[in-house]
Parts: sequence; C-alpha cells; structure tokens
Amino acid sequence: MELNEDERIDDLEYKNMKIIQNKNYFCFGIDSILLSDFAKEIKDNSICADFGTGTGILGILLCAKTKLKKIYGIEVQKEIAKIAERNVKLNNLEARFEIINENILNINKIFSKKYFDYIVMNPPYKKNNTGIKNEIKEKLIARHEIEANLEDFIQVSYDLLKDNGTLYMVHRTDRLVDIMCILREKRIEPKEIRLIFSNKNESPKLILIKAVKNAKPFLKMDKPLYIYDDNGNYTNSILKIYNKE
Repeated sequence: MELNEDERIDDLEYKNMKIIQNKNYFCFGIDSILLSDFAKEIKDNSICADFGTGTGILGILLCAKTKLKKIYGIEVQKEIAKIAERNVKLNNLEARFEIINENILNINKIFSKKYFDYIVMNPPYKKNNTGIKNEIKEKLIARHEIEANLEDFIQVSYDLLKDNGTLYMVHRTDRLVDIMCILREKRIEPKEIRLIFSNKNESPKLILIKAVKNAKPFLKMDKPLYIYDDNGNYTNSILKIYNKE
C-alpha cells in the first residue's frame, strides 16, 4: 500500500495484522493493546462498536482475537478516519470492520437504540481546559474532551447497548471516581476492573473497566497487571498479551 508523507506501517505482531500510522497524529499506545486483550472474551457473531477508534487499532486486534461479526469504528476526525479506512483495507477486514466519520453524539441518527452487543472505547483522558495542551489539533482532540466528554461517551453507550450489553474501556486512574459515578448514574454497572502498573514501585496510572448495562451490583477486582519487571523488561503477562511468551 502506498504511504503518504510522515506515514509508516507498523507490524502488530499478531496474526500478520499491520497498521498505518502518521507521526504527526496521535499514535496508539500500550493502553489500546491492553484493552484489546481485556475485551477478547467478546462472544462469537457479536455486533460491536469502538468509540473514538482513531486509526483502528482496537477494531483490528479484536477482529483478530475474537469471532465478532461486525465492529463499527466511530471517529470524529476526518483525516484520522481516512487512515483507519486504509487500515481496514490493509488487513482485508472490509467485511467485518467499518469506519464511520462522525461524532459519537450524532450516531443515534445512524444506529437504533439497543443496537450493539458490545462497545469498546479508549476515550480522551483529560478534561477540556486542563493540563498542558498539545499544539497539534489532532493530538489535542485525541487527548482532551473537546468533541465529547466522559459523560457523553457513557450516555451514548447506554443508549446503544442492548440490555445486558457490555462496555469495555480503558482510562486513567485519576478519573476513577468520575467513571464509577457516571457509570452507575447511567445504569451501566461496573462489574470488573484491573489496575495497570508500570512496575511494582509506582502507583497505577491506567485502569481497565468492564461494565454491563442494567446489571445488578457486583464488582470483581482482577489481579494487578505490571508492565515492566525489576530489570525494566516486559513482564511475562505483557509478553503473553503481545504473543511473545
């Protein structure tokens, strides 16, 4: 496939999947990889959505790791959505993965309520008007709640999930109270969480969350996941996720 200026193709090292990335835009990180592993129990023939799909990393990996029937990647930024569409073609996933260039606040005009079995999302972590903002517009939108905020993402998830449908998300631990409060308020009950640590000597910065629409209260805490061992190398848990163990 022909590449544009500042683009590269990265090997995802999983079932020959690859992804085009542009260094001027927001490139995926380990959080997307961890979320794809956390959500790999998506049932066969499911209809799914990825809110804020970016260049399509989550959808690509979930197509490889599960037998989902169809996943729709929703991406508000036009140029990023175009890259995602090329990534779908690069991996021959046209029959299972469709990119929609739209704000999540408008997708109720495209899909009916209770349409999806699963929703996955790696939303912007930072509230608008907080923290140091990146000068590049595309990175700014990816990192800050400019086009939609956390409550928007969760409300739309409730509207479009089927009863007992599942939401998988990754976020920062400093937003945990916000996340839990909004999930319960919007009647998507937190059912499972896993804290992500860089190593055993640091506090967790990321959290993986599974929540189920209209479910009864019951929360399972998974074992913590450490990215690096004492020598600065990936732990066996991370190597397994990267299929390198």
